[in-house]
Amino acid sequence: MGATSGIGRCALDEAVGRGLSVRAFARSADTLERTDLVEPFKGDATSESDVALALDGVSAVIYALGITERLAMLWEDETLFSETTRVLIDAMSRTGQTRLVAVTGFGAGRSKAAMSWVERTGHRAVLGKPYADKDRQEAAIEASSLEWTIVRPVILTKGARTEDYKILRDPNTWRNGLISRTSVAHYLIDAVEQGLDVGADVVLTR
Repeated sequence: MGATSGIGRCALDEAVGRGLSVRAFARSADTLERTDLVEPFKGDATSESDVALALDGVSAVIYALGITERLAMLWEDETLFSETTRVLIDAMSRTGQTRLVAVTGFGAGRSKAAMSWVERTGHRAVLGKPYADKDRQEAAIEASSLEWTIVRPVILTKGARTEDYKILRDPNTWRNGLISRTSVAHYLIDAVEQGLDVGADVVLTR
């Protein structure tokens, strides 16, 4: 979900590079080329019917939806993350799919406690509304009966893909930093293929 941009597009490319078949869900999925491995699925993540149709026959879901940064997000309440996650959880529960790997971000949920006072103050001043919704999103995922993994990358870069990144599983080790989107994508596909960190929340950093 969110397969045409950012981490979602990187995850699509990573999966295809491993020879995996992907149903690429996004509003703009019709911009993707259909191949033997890529099935573009144009849909709205807030639509229960679109999401249910997209789930048919899949073995796992990677949630990588994002929002367009805009000035109004400083004061406008954000609901996209929690709303689309609710729709997804309900649809997965009805259709029998169980594996969900969801990208949120460092500073969401209990990872906010790992930020320094300065980091937390600046982060919430700029991204307070979106991250309040990511908090709600994470709470919904954790309360579900799915086989979930919550993935919190730190500050994202356009850097090269590497497998030499850190998966911080112990909250005492959580910290901010930098990581490339392509490296995050590597972990996402590993998490699906290898069943990593089920029922856990991790932080990814370089």
